[in-house]
Amino acid sequence: MPAQYVIGIDLGTTNSALAYAPLGTEKPEVQLLTVPQLVAPGTVEPRTLLPSFLYLGNKGEAATGAYDVPWARQRDYAVGEFARRQSADLPERTVGAAKSWLCHSRVDRHQAILPWGAGEDIPKVSPVTASRRYLEHLVACWANAFPNAPIGDQHVVLTVPASFDASARELTREAALAAGLPQSLVLLEEPQSAVYAWLTTYGEKWRKLLKVGETLLVCDVGGGTTDLSLVGVAEETGELTLRRIAVGNHLLVGGDNMDLLLAHHVAGLFAKKGVQLDPWQSVSLWHSCRAAKEVLLGPDAPKKHPISVLGRGSKLIGGTVTVEVDQKTVHELLANGFFPACAVTDRPQRPRVSGFQELGLPYEADTAVTRHVAAFLQSHGSEEGGPVCPTHVLFNGGVFKAEALRSRLMESLQGWFPDAPPPKRLDGTHDLDHAVARGAAYYGWAKMSGGVRIRGGTARSYYVGIETAGLAIPGAPRPLRALCVVPFGMEEGTELDVPSDAIGLIVGQPAHFRFFSSAVRKEDQPGSRLTAWTAEELAETDSLEATLPLDDSTEDHYVPVTFHTHITELGTLELWCVSTRGNGRWKLEFSVRSDAE
Repeated sequence: MPAQYVIGIDLGTTNSALAYAPLGTEKPEVQLLTVPQLVAPGTVEPRTLLPSFLYLGNKGEAATGAYDVPWARQRDYAVGEFARRQSADLPERTVGAAKSWLCHSRVDRHQAILPWGAGEDIPKVSPVTASRRYLEHLVACWANAFPNAPIGDQHVVLTVPASFDASARELTREAALAAGLPQSLVLLEEPQSAVYAWLTTYGEKWRKLLKVGETLLVCDVGGGTTDLSLVGVAEETGELTLRRIAVGNHLLVGGDNMDLLLAHHVAGLFAKKGVQLDPWQSVSLWHSCRAAKEVLLGPDAPKKHPISVLGRGSKLIGGTVTVEVDQKTVHELLANGFFPACAVTDRPQRPRVSGFQELGLPYEADTAVTRHVAAFLQSHGSEEGGPVCPTHVLFNGGVFKAEALRSRLMESLQGWFPDAPPPKRLDGTHDLDHAVARGAAYYGWAKMSGGVRIRGGTARSYYVGIETAGLAIPGAPRPLRALCVVPFGMEEGTELDVPSDAIGLIVGQPAHFRFFSSAVRKEDQPGSRLTAWTAEELAETDSLEATLPLDDSTEDHYVPVTFHTHITELGTLELWCVSTRGNGRWKLEFSVRSDAE
């Protein structure tokens, strides 16, 4: 059956959403899918957002039908709004930030490790499984709303952070396919999706707002992450085009940090009343502060807002304790804590590192978004010209619903480049809650029907690690070299032979293959060989343990090869090892999709 719709899915750290547009129309008519979900045991209500939380119940609760939804009975888990609420009452049974775990290479993302730190008696799931369950819920909602348009027959665009490396993208794709999305699904970078959402607002008028040579900074600060991208304006055959020119690292700092800061402040107010909060109340307070933040930073906000926690002491059982927080204090706390004034030459602060650390998520030690933005602009500038000076800024993510925070970042940007015209904000009627899903649907429509598309190829350069030959030293590994096999910006649908001397490939027995990527080494060409690098230049992605089959023409476990690289239309990197003394060919495959086309 031919596709009837393009579907855009935002698999968010804090919230997920689905938007769609019918095919065959002159203009994209992007709409949001209503997502029925549990809001309390036995109670299903529609929302436009699906909170990315998974509550793991028990079989006794499941038998009562407490977590039933119209398309599934006697489930022992719940996703969405009810699960988010349970994160306050039963955090040890609630999974959050599964998306951030997908890109945490220090753990096995296929192992049942979440909720992180929960006791042995608590059921656990893997980050891939948690992500799959959010997507399964959206797939079921689509099937319920459009029974005559199976999602497997539609064109689906799924968004990922621009900072996701090849492994995180492939794990996202794995979860999506397991949830029932089609093999042809496309991955799209979230900051680009935000730009597409903005384009849906302005249509062709965008060409009057942006000029050749200008640079757009997309600053996306969501519930758990900060994602930065630069998009340049160019001209091809007399037409303005958009090209993604840089992406930042995956930064685990966002609205959740803000909620925790407010909770710390409010805990002090409770202490002044003689109320010392226990761990259970502290977690509940954190979630209460999220709601307070959204009220006090929103339009027409009250001057004060009450925050209550359930009593736990012997004198307070069954009662509540309440304090009030004022809008001015909240604004100052968040603006100074997350958007402090700094110089463009500043770098995120690195605290003294403890010798022993938990293996949890690598949260940013420095919460100053302004310093992270400054470092990003510096790292993608030139030694001669200094940091990149953006001419326009597009905000995305729920944090930037607050005008005070948008204004604070704009003030910093203007202060960093006093000799340049102040950067302009691209606001329009931008819907920050649903922009990524809307933009993904628009992108899919434009790809099928013709329209503006952001180009740029792969967001990173990719390298293979090659162990050097030489005398062995007891207890010391042999030095490693990095060979560039994919240059920055390599377009999808292209392939190339990587120039190099023959490299020894181990076949017929287990071998360890190491891969690296870089978002800043944009000048490296296929065949470039690095003998030394810093952690800021190259990051190691997931290694691969594999046993490649023996070549039929030889029994030798050591085969000299060269590399052939192919970026498929779906964004998969096919790295072929081609024998130099026979017809043998071996493929190592992982996803590098950036979908900047």
